[in-house]
Amino acid sequence: MKTETVSTNGIEMDYASFGSGKRAFVILPGVSVKSVMPSAIAIRSAYKCFCDTHTVYVFDRRKNMPEPYSVRQMAADTAVVMQALGIRDADIFGASQGGMMAMCLAIDNPELVHKIALGSTSAKADDAVYDLMDRWIGSAQSGDVTALTALMIDDLFSPNTIGRFREALVHMNDDADERDLRRFIIQTQAIHGFDLSGELQQIKCPAFVIGSEGDRVLPVAHSRRIAEKLGCKLYVYGSEYGHCVFDEAPDYKQRLYDFFQDEAL
Repeated sequence: MKTETVSTNGIEMDYASFGSGKRAFVILPGVSVKSVMPSAIAIRSAYKCFCDTHTVYVFDRRKNMPEPYSVRQMAADTAVVMQALGIRDADIFGASQGGMMAMCLAIDNPELVHKIALGSTSAKADDAVYDLMDRWIGSAQSGDVTALTALMIDDLFSPNTIGRFREALVHMNDDADERDLRRFIIQTQAIHGFDLSGELQQIKCPAFVIGSEGDRVLPVAHSRRIAEKLGCKLYVYGSEYGHCVFDEAPDYKQRLYDFFQDEAL
């Protein structure tokens, strides 16, 4: 596995890569307080089923992040980096805001996308989502990383996960600094006004949508609407999993793998 920084067209972006397969598999994470790069080893372990068939790329957000910074700009910057690395016709999984980015890529840069899987995401945020994002932003602006992390844990995870791992989860951002909080605020503010609902018909690649009845961040109705507009396969987990079902459900990665391997879909 390697972790590197791409510098191209004024963009600096970290990425991790692993696996030895001929096909490219791109993972676009959701909003996070810190860079996902320190979690690269854990991500490799979680997605080990892809390592023989794919070369896996996990992209962070750009380092020199402008303000404001829209979701569509995030996707466009990722497209520039993918092109710089010679990645095209990729299988792409986007989680939460990463799913929003994946839809933008499929619309704006279809040559880069072979298939997309969209986890716990939305094509159009609504007032309930804005209210939750504003609570996160307000907590981040206070500068209390522990309070922000505790708030997000309660929103993101299922009661079972919280009950088992809360002590570890609440400390996952302990070393975050003021710059990390600023980047988090910029990313979270990007949700406001995001709306692809009138453009989904432009997505022509095969798609797979996964949601959870227990999602309190982007409720499962958002996933259902995307799948209905795309006319694609939808899988919905029960209320025992939360927004981060992609990290909680033990069979989630296999479902992704099966979708990307099935050329009949």
